[in-house]
Amino acid sequence: MTQQPAAGRTPARTRRRAVGQADTRPVQSGAVTTRLADIAAQAGVSEATVSRVLNGKPGVAATTRQSVLAALDVLGYERPVRLRQRSAGLVGLITPELENPIFPALAQVIGQALTRQGYTPVLATQTPGGSTEDELTEMLVDRGVAGIIYVSGLHADTNADMQRYEQLRAQGVPFVLVDGFSPKVQAPFISPDDRAAMALAVTHLASLGHTRIGLALGPKRFVPVQRKIEGFVRTMQDQLGLPADTIESELVQHSLYTLEGGQAAATALIDRDCTAVVCASDMMALGAIRAARQRGLDVPRDVSVVGFDDSPLIAFTDPPLTTIRKPVPAMGQAAVRTLLEEIGGTPAPHSEFVFMPELVVRGSTASAPGERARS
Repeated sequence: MTQQPAAGRTPARTRRRAVGQADTRPVQSGAVTTRLADIAAQAGVSEATVSRVLNGKPGVAATTRQSVLAALDVLGYERPVRLRQRSAGLVGLITPELENPIFPALAQVIGQALTRQGYTPVLATQTPGGSTEDELTEMLVDRGVAGIIYVSGLHADTNADMQRYEQLRAQGVPFVLVDGFSPKVQAPFISPDDRAAMALAVTHLASLGHTRIGLALGPKRFVPVQRKIEGFVRTMQDQLGLPADTIESELVQHSLYTLEGGQAAATALIDRDCTAVVCASDMMALGAIRAARQRGLDVPRDVSVVGFDDSPLIAFTDPPLTTIRKPVPAMGQAAVRTLLEEIGGTPAPHSEFVFMPELVVRGSTASAPGERARS
């Protein structure tokens, strides 16, 4: 004899099948609507929010999504297949460009780490005259990405409106920000220690007898630029006793993060009698070497050059470049680990994870010309 369910109740097996149908068609029937109300009441959210979660739609905060899933479990419903497979979703990676080899290197680390965790990375790159960061973000959100990692984005620009990131968070899309920090954005940040990087470079050059050391870097409105200047000025004061005003007015030159930008900045610094130039990227450092040679100077005999990043193949330039190695593997893996925690419903605190760089000495730095004359 088969026992019949009590009036007004539905067997758990029937309930599980009905909710699972949210995978394939919109919730419409009165019976399922009643069950949506039960889940919404249990989770403390609206029925519309429950529907979005069951149909795998974006725009729901990670904590809210977890509340709905917990309500499903408590009420005896089986999670729809779409939600069980969410770990194999898409993750967006937005970079400013790919001409600088450090960005493809970072993208490779992040992509490999995501793939190992069952996610598919979607690389979105800004190009001159192409899509903006906001347009790329909208495209990724429309495709239902599980989260987004931003590298050297508008979060690093002190002139940019940070409200765009708060709006993204309100849509329920987890994100992590690499290179740059803003106290206005409630999100985890991943950064190299730019101040320490400049201390490493200046200390190395001062130990070689250089007293006129220049700094070539990008526009001042960017947070990494400001931090590099702080570290450069402080170390120049400590090592050489120069006043801060003199350092900033005579020994710091702003330009673009390109080979041509490095060449222009280094030309100005060499004209101010600098015997060594610290550059904020390896691409700029290659431009600085070109600037020295156009002046008929030898690197490193007449001018020493230090880069930043330790980009792939930079050890094979002529001369091999002394540089500050950016901890790309550690930063990329930390960005992925932090984002996956956010996606999993364990938001990281509003904090910055700072990674220590490393000085790599090669052939582009040597004793200052005056030091060799005295030896």
